[in-house]
Order: sequence, then structure tokens, then C-alpha cells
Amino acid sequence: MKQRFIKKEGNSTLLLFFAGWGSDENLFAGPVQEECDCLLCFDYKDLDFDYSLLEGYKEIRVMAWSMGVWVACQTLAGKEYPYGMRLAVNGTPFPIHDTKGIPESIFQGTLENFSEPVLIRFRRRICGSAAQVKTFLSHHPYREVDDLHQELAALWTAVKNRPAVEWTWDKAIVGTNDKIFPPQNQREAWQGVAVEEVDAEHYDEELFRELLNGESRLWTRP
Repeated sequence: MKQRFIKKEGNSTLLLFFAGWGSDENLFAGPVQEECDCLLCFDYKDLDFDYSLLEGYKEIRVMAWSMGVWVACQTLAGKEYPYGMRLAVNGTPFPIHDTKGIPESIFQGTLENFSEPVLIRFRRRICGSAAQVKTFLSHHPYREVDDLHQELAALWTAVKNRPAVEWTWDKAIVGTNDKIFPPQNQREAWQGVAVEEVDAEHYDEELFRELLNGESRLWTRP
């Protein structure tokens, strides 16, 4: 995977953010919480992770979105760090699952038929409206269709070959308008974890702005 510091100022606290499939650093280029560095993880064509980038931090807050929730579990399970709050957003530890994630037939169909028109339709589904798509595209996502297809195929193979692992989350945020990870599947996956439902699509510009800059009340522990 790729790891990019979108903010690195020598702070003692790190926000470790596992983004979803198809992401890049442009999508999350806004302000980050004060007194906090931010390391963005994305492009999961492989799951190699440079743990040395986490050294020296006194607190590591974790946020993961969409497929990034599964990647975070796979990456951090069994690793002891000075964790702060751990927040999952519109994703589950079971990303390809008929009752706890993206239904398998939908994921497989997207993979097998992936193309520029499919990508356009997918972005409309994650955003929920033409206006939100316009906002999404204003961040100038730069990855090509073939690159995104390779990442999707790699995730399919990795999820199929790796068992789900347990890792402690403090809270799961469920967007009630999510058209990628069905809200009911998210509720099923997060039994035993505090869940907070918000009126949001799978990708919501304002939600991520508030989460990244630390304004959101969603950062409060249950």
C-alpha cells in the first residue's frame, strides 16, 4: 500500500487514516486536527506496511473508511501501540460478505465488468448526488481506470485468502444512505461495538472534513 503524510509537523499525536478503495491523497487534502500529524494509507494493490513510520508517537488515533476498515484490521491486529480512539466509517471487517459487508455478487460483478462507465456509476453511488460527485471530482483524483481495476482485483484476492481478524474499534459510524456497504449489513457486522448512525452517503465531503479537522462530535468516546 501507499503511505503518505498529508501533515507532518513533528507532533506527538498521529492520525492514522486508512482510506477506501480508489482513494488518493488529493481526496483528503483539507485541514487536519491541530497538534496532530496525519498519515494516509491507500492503494491496496499490496498490503505491505512500513511500521517504522509509526515510531515515536505518544498517541495514535486510527480512522478507517470503507475497505480501509478491513485493511486496518489486517495491518494492526496483534500490534501494540499507544492507541487513542479508533473509528470506523462506512466499512466493516468483513468487506465481501452478503450480510456483513458488500454482497459478494455485487463486488464480483463490479470487478468483472470494471470500465470507465462503471467507475462513473460507482462514483455516483458513493456520492449520492450529482452535486456531491462534482465536489468529489474537484479534488482531481488522478488514478487511471486500469490502476483502480488492479487494486480492486488485489483486494478481492486478499479478502478471499485472508481470514477476518479481530481488532478493537471504539466506534463505528454508519451512513444511513450508504449504497456500497448496506447500513443493515454494517449494523450486523458491528454487534458489540458502539454504533452511531449519521445521515450520510458512503462518501460525504462534510463528514470527512469534520473528522479530519477534529471538529466532529463523532470523535467522542461512547
